[in-house]
Order: sequence, then C-alpha cells, then structure tokens
Amino acid sequence: MTTLFDPIEIRGVKIPNRMWMSPMCTYTAEPQPALAGKPTDFHYAHYAARANGGLGLVMVEATAVSPEGRISPYDLGLWDEGQVEHFARVVRGIRSGGAVPAVQLAHAGRKASNDRPWSSGTVVGEVDEAGKDSYGWMPVSSSPRAFPGSPVPQELTRSDIAGIVQAFASAARRADTAGFDVVEIHAAHGYLLHSFLSPVANVRADEYGGSLQNRARIVLEVIDAIRAVWPSSKAVFLRVSTTDWIHESASDVRESWTLDQTIQLARWAVERGVDLIDASSGGIDIVQIPLDRDYQTRNAAAVRAETGIPVAAVGRIDSPALAEKLISSGQADAIFLGRPLLRNPSWANDAARELGSSPRFIEQYAYTL
Repeated sequence: MTTLFDPIEIRGVKIPNRMWMSPMCTYTAEPQPALAGKPTDFHYAHYAARANGGLGLVMVEATAVSPEGRISPYDLGLWDEGQVEHFARVVRGIRSGGAVPAVQLAHAGRKASNDRPWSSGTVVGEVDEAGKDSYGWMPVSSSPRAFPGSPVPQELTRSDIAGIVQAFASAARRADTAGFDVVEIHAAHGYLLHSFLSPVANVRADEYGGSLQNRARIVLEVIDAIRAVWPSSKAVFLRVSTTDWIHESASDVRESWTLDQTIQLARWAVERGVDLIDASSGGIDIVQIPLDRDYQTRNAAAVRAETGIPVAAVGRIDSPALAEKLISSGQADAIFLGRPLLRNPSWANDAARELGSSPRFIEQYAYTL
C-alpha cells in the first residue's frame, strides 16, 4: 500500500514524499519596471521555510510568462533573462530544505491587472485617478467576454496566440536555467488557457473555438512548445479546473467546462508529454461551489480512475488522516496543500509524527528535535 510518506519518481525527478506545496499567489513582487517579476527576500524565506518543514515538493506561485500575463503588478514573472538569477536563489533555498523545486507558469488573461486582494482587489488601470502611473494594462482573452467586475478584454489574434505559446516556452527555458525540476502549466481558475477551454469565455469561430479539440488547441500547443525546450528528464504538470461548476446549477443552462472534457484533455496532454494532472476546479465565473469536503478531490479521483494518469489532489485537505486516505486508497498520487501550510510551515513533519512516520528534519533542527 502506498502511503503519504513514500517517495515518487516522475521521469527523472525523485520526490521524497507525496505532500506538496500548492502554488499560492503572495502578490509581493515590486511593481516598478526595473524590479517587476523578480522574487524578493520574502519569497526566499516563504518557500525555504516550507521546504524545511518536510514537504516533498514546493511549487512557486503563479509566475507570468509576460508582463501582461500577471494577475497583478505584484506578481512574479519569468519573461526576462534578468529575472532568472533571482529565481535561482529561491531554488537553492528550496533544495537546501530537502524539497524538489517547482514553478507554475501562467498567463492571467481576462483576470489580469488587478490590485492586491488585501488592498482593493479591483482592476488597476493604466493610470490612477490622480493621473499617475499605476502599472496597469488592458487584459486579453480568447474572446471579448469580461470576467465579472473586469473590463472587456481584447480578443487575441492568431499571431497573438502564437506569441503567447512561445512566451510559455521561453519562460520554461528560463525556469530550467534557474534550476527548477518541474514546471506546471496553469490552465485553470479562469485564467488565459482556461478561458480558451471553457465555452463560458470562448466564443471564437476559428480553429481555437467551437469544438473541444479546437478549444484545447492552445493548451496542447503550449505543452508541445514547453516539451521542445524542457529537458526530457524533468517533469511537466498541468493544472486544470475539472469543472466550471456551472452545469451543477439547474437554473444555469450555459455550455461550460466539465469533468468529462477534463478527462479527454488529460489524455491528450499525457500523449504530448505531461506527467501529472493537478486537479482543481472553478474560476471561470462567480458561481456557488459545493460545501462538502471532497468537492474537488472526488473529481481528481475520477480523472485518475478513468485515465490511470498520475493525479495530484487539492482542496480542503486539512488533516494528515484525510491526506493519507487519499493516497492509500489510490484516489490520488500526491497531495497539494495550500492554507494549512500558511498556518503551519511544518505541517508535513507534524503529519509524519501524527501518523507514525519519520519527520524529515533538516540537520540544523534534527539534533535538538
């Protein structure tokens, strides 16, 4: 029986356990152009602390492949060679704690150019009310359909799409140079790639709209482009929203992204070189999601059962016992943890002690603990 504490090898990447840090935006990069996208001392301490806490893999938050791909002016980015050395420092901090360094590559699409959530959380324009530069920009998307509360985005042309695909590949190459062992393609939560997948946002009439295969085209092109530059010994993950949660509502008859479509996308993605599906949900619109504990993990289990593809589960996994059950029952191959790690950077080592396994203390802690 596989346990939460068993190692897992994906391609040539050896991960010491199945407890991983989920990518969570911290909105802490400096917005000024000379510093934009670069990790700070905060990022180094934040990620190194979770690695020191016993995790097997630490995923750095959504990292934009272009300046316009940021959710906010305070997001990380890998669109420039000058950003690489700053990420390399974060990689060293993660490795020093015994965890595998990973990074999520993203483009925010129609949900871009927002303020930090603890400030206003509203759209940031190109200039503020006083006429000063506020570091904002016009969002882009698959179609000119706005996310609630955001401006109508500019529709991407075929040429624009080709440029974004190349931007993902270039960011992956920089991630390799920085020393990451895993890149994750962010195709969930209503951001750009998800806005192509979901008919809620995508009403295109060309080869990037309409059928499932057309809507998935840009995601598959991104996978191909990344695999062309990413070492064959390193892993590629794909984060997806398994459902938009729209078809769950009897009063909402819109066509949307569903679990069945996710399963087909997962099959195509693995054929192109994706190694693991990171199964999340929602984000394309403001809708009511279920309140039950397994609202996301049951869909992760369904993807794994239907395809046999390695899957990581995420969402409301707040106890070691629940995490262990998901792994030992074969519902998931790994667990991505979010808020529990913000509350307790040593969650993984505490879980080991609770479940009778051996914590992975770094040597500076082990002699006294």
